[in-house]
Amino acid sequence: MKLHWSPRSPFVRKVMIVLHETGLLGQVDCVRSVVAVHMTPNPAVMADNPLGKIPTLVTGEGLALFDSRVICEYLDLRAGTGLLPSEPGPRMAQLRWQALGDGLTDILLVWRTELTRPTGAWEAVTDGWRSKVRASLDLLEAEAAALAEAPFGLGQVAVLCALGQLDFRWPDCGWRARAPQLAAWEALQATRPSVAATTVVDGEGGAGDVTAGQLSF
Repeated sequence: MKLHWSPRSPFVRKVMIVLHETGLLGQVDCVRSVVAVHMTPNPAVMADNPLGKIPTLVTGEGLALFDSRVICEYLDLRAGTGLLPSEPGPRMAQLRWQALGDGLTDILLVWRTELTRPTGAWEAVTDGWRSKVRASLDLLEAEAAALAEAPFGLGQVAVLCALGQLDFRWPDCGWRARAPQLAAWEALQATRPSVAATTVVDGEGGAGDVTAGQLSF
């Protein structure tokens, strides 16, 4: 297995602790990776993870796993160590603490980033985000058939919520032209009662016409 790794990342550290606990550390090649150079996403990381984030784990089968939560669950399942219990009560306790710890870490990272951002760097930051959105849509387009064939689950829910946010905040971005197969799948899922009942609206209950900057493809 290959792990995009950095000694400074708290989420990489989380995976490393789990690797130690599961006894799988010797099966992983830790590759020193930076997520960006002068705010431009690192293509070596983007090749495995369209979000351009670390940690990213590439399994022996070539499957790229991203987000420390997914990686840690994969390692725990593979080793059978029980770091994430199967019983509902203990499992929910661990997931709740994980969500709290990860959320706190996210806040600290964003806070630190904003405090150290160079003056006039905002355009470079948004350009990096735009490239990650494009890469994420390209991957989802390539996997649109798999999304359609798999039983409806939390993965599809998360993807639909992301696409809904694109429509709400960037209604003119044209993502459907870039990802037509994904768009066809989304249109079909939009008729699902749970999806139709939860369409994002603004605070007054109207259509989402609030934009957060320009995003085009």
